[in-house]
Amino acid sequence: MFTLDALPASLSWRNEPAAFTTEGGALTITSGALTDWFLDPAGVRAPKMDAPAALLTPHEEAFLFSARVIVDFGATYDAGALVLHAGDDVWAKLCFEYSPQREPMVVSVVTSGASDDCNSTVIDGNSVWLRVHRDRRRLAYHYSLDGQYWHLVRHFTLGDLEDLRIGFLAQSPTGPGCTVTFDSISYRAAVLADLRSGE
Repeated sequence: MFTLDALPASLSWRNEPAAFTTEGGALTITSGALTDWFLDPAGVRAPKMDAPAALLTPHEEAFLFSARVIVDFGATYDAGALVLHAGDDVWAKLCFEYSPQREPMVVSVVTSGASDDCNSTVIDGNSVWLRVHRDRRRLAYHYSLDGQYWHLVRHFTLGDLEDLRIGFLAQSPTGPGCTVTFDSISYRAAVLADLRSGE
C-alpha cells in the first residue's frame, strides 16, 4: 500500500506493475507486456484482467476524481486510464489510448459481464486530463485539454455499486509494456448538476 497527498485513502495494487514511482505528488506506472482489462463481448477471446491498477476506496458516494494522463505510446492500445472497479466483471475505465491508426484517443470501456468499448476523441499530443464523476448510481466520464473545461465522454450506470474502488491503470495489450504518468491528481466530494456544462 502507498499514499498520494491528493487522495483520501491509501492505494493498493490489483496486479503488480513492472515498476512504479511516486514523486512530487504524481504516480508513474509501467505495465508489463500484453496486459489489459477487457472482457470480450463476443466471448471469443479469454477474459483479460492482468493490467496493473492502483486502487483506493472512496469515502463519498458523490465525487469528482481527475488527473492529467501522460502516456509513453509505443504499441497499439497502449493506454493510461482512470478506473472504477466493483468486481472482475463489473468495472469501467476511461482511457487515453493509442489507436490502430496510431492516434492518441480518448476511449471508454464499461463492463457488466462483458465490455462495451467506445472510441471518442482524437487528441493531439501524449497528454490529456481525464475525470470520473460519481453521484450514487449515476456515473460520468469527461476529458479536458486544459484541466479547466470538461467535455462529456459518457454518461452511464453500473447499478448499485458495493465495494467500489477507483484508481489508475496502465496497459499494453499488444506491446512490451507501457509507462504512464498521472499528475495534477484531484479528488473532492461534489455533485455536478449539469454533466454537459463544461464545469
